[in-house]
Amino acid sequence: MKISVLFTVCFTPLVAGFAPASRSFVATKLGASVAPNGASTSSLPKDPTVAAVPKIAQRWRKSTKQLVTLGPASSTKEMIEKLFLAGADVFRLNFSHGSQEQKKELLDLIREVEEKYSHPICVLGDLQGPKLRVGEFSKDFEVLEAGQTFRLDLDEAKGDNKRVMLPHPEIIAASEIGHTLLVDDGKIKLTVIGKADDSSWIDTRVDCQGKISNRKGVNTPDSILDISPLTPKDRSDLEYMLGIGVDWVALSFVQRPADIEEILELIDEKLPEGQFKPCVMAKIEKPSCFDDDNLEQLVKLCNGIMVARGDLGVECPPEDVPLLQKIIIDECRKQGKPVVVATQMLESMIESPTPTRAEASDVATAIYDGADAIMLSAESAAGMYPEESVAMQQRIINRVEGDSHYKGMLDQNSPEPHSTPTDAMIVAARQIAKTIDAKAIACFSLRGSTVLRASKKRASVPILALCPFKETARQLALSWGVYPGELMVFQNNMCFIENN
Repeated sequence: MKISVLFTVCFTPLVAGFAPASRSFVATKLGASVAPNGASTSSLPKDPTVAAVPKIAQRWRKSTKQLVTLGPASSTKEMIEKLFLAGADVFRLNFSHGSQEQKKELLDLIREVEEKYSHPICVLGDLQGPKLRVGEFSKDFEVLEAGQTFRLDLDEAKGDNKRVMLPHPEIIAASEIGHTLLVDDGKIKLTVIGKADDSSWIDTRVDCQGKISNRKGVNTPDSILDISPLTPKDRSDLEYMLGIGVDWVALSFVQRPADIEEILELIDEKLPEGQFKPCVMAKIEKPSCFDDDNLEQLVKLCNGIMVARGDLGVECPPEDVPLLQKIIIDECRKQGKPVVVATQMLESMIESPTPTRAEASDVATAIYDGADAIMLSAESAAGMYPEESVAMQQRIINRVEGDSHYKGMLDQNSPEPHSTPTDAMIVAARQIAKTIDAKAIACFSLRGSTVLRASKKRASVPILALCPFKETARQLALSWGVYPGELMVFQNNMCFIENN
């Protein structure tokens, strides 16, 4: 049996044969499918080359990708394999916790699973970013009363219920009368009412009373701080990431486009010779990202965006976060950049085998909004049910993507194509695939740009990304509707092997 597949490459259509037993695609220009030695596809090996091909067939039934954080609950090869088979497309290594060597061990395990199933797996390294915290107190904690004055200063003496050290002069310098400071994820709200001329302290009014203790985090929703998003630890971690070969790097504490330019320059400077350049993802978690045209410029500079709803939900009013999520996703779709929705998607599954109905609706909403991927954090990293969490996400994805409303919303919100030959070809391929009921659209791509344009248009069939570089295939595993594989080139013929 042969299945016709619509191929697109520059301006040259191709025809492909499909050998069901080996699941190998082979293509030559304007001719019948042949193997690299010139024989017909019937001479290709008929035995599966992986241990359990049917187990990952579910991957072809979904377009929205799943990004899964690894941690203590998911650090063994057995669990990583289970998460992959449950639907994980991308694994996140959180450099906020653990040693660099531990992350390398996890990466090696992921590559072993990738080799076993002959399927590209994307790895994202997440940088910690600056951690802004108050100093320490004489007691274990202090209780601040509403309406009282509380000072934040640079004095290293331990604090009490009147003052505490704030070891970040940048915050004091950037704070103005009327600015808000949030402590401990917003549990305590402070309003600046006074400031020293030499920026050595600020006096605040306690608006929301509560308990404050050592080293609690501080958020500055009204201020743009004159600090780099890359701490010395981040610079060390980034250089290590470049050495071990992560596919994506996520940057925290992004305030302005200049922050992305900084990490791009550092990657160019530190990238080892012969190493593939990773994609860069900006985590949108600061209100300043929405000032003027900052969001548009950030999306333009980055390869992808993460809607980091944790800090975003602290620094912005909760009722604004769903709207901001939609704004970010719309801008990413407009520019054809992959976007991930993250944080507390199935939070209750850290301790429960099933999510709340509100959490299921939250995941579904992100999919309806048009996200390329949805992420699990503590659910898979430290929870009791990591495999069940991934499987639940996939069930929600499959349910939403089978809904006629979803397909209608994708068509309704489809971004306008650019006036380029490539976009014209992609629009035509999407329409042809729908008209002839094609099983897939295949795109040949060196670095992924053509595939990303095809993903941007949200085709109704899978997009096969045929890449000569395995690194490109891995990076594309994050994009909506894309099923990447490595393209092997033999003389004048091309052979794509996808053992799924």
